[in-house]
Amino acid sequence: MPEDALPYDSRVAYDRRRIGAGAIYCSDGRVGEHFDDFLQNGLGLPRYDRIALPGGAACLAGHPQAHLEEQGVVDELQFLVQAHGLKRIVLIAHEGCAFYSNRLELKEPRLTLVQRADLVRAAASIHRVTGITNIDAYFARLLEDKVRFEAVEV
Repeated sequence: MPEDALPYDSRVAYDRRRIGAGAIYCSDGRVGEHFDDFLQNGLGLPRYDRIALPGGAACLAGHPQAHLEEQGVVDELQFLVQAHGLKRIVLIAHEGCAFYSNRLELKEPRLTLVQRADLVRAAASIHRVTGITNIDAYFARLLEDKVRFEAVEV
């Protein structure tokens, strides 16, 4: 941090209440604001707990390329369920995810099919390790100037 940097006070008021919901999604900064908007305004989940990493919930779908991430996310989920009282989890995958195209070396149309199937597998994994049954999944489709969130049945 530069020596002349001033402290910054957020204009957002702090609210101590927990809402008991968390989200797992890709860390791609191009869609981060869209994810926040959807979760906060589309689903009515202010102050949700976040787990963001490349590929999002893909690490919970059994891919050997994400074995290390899987244990970390499972540990974090179990902690958040215990310490923050999570009762609901929302999973979001997005079109054009580099985790799928680069690390898993998938191409369309298979890439999107695998992403949607991974949301189902990840939901089953989350239920198995946390006991949570209230799990929703969405696929974020990239349109010309917006992002559309489509429900995926888990």
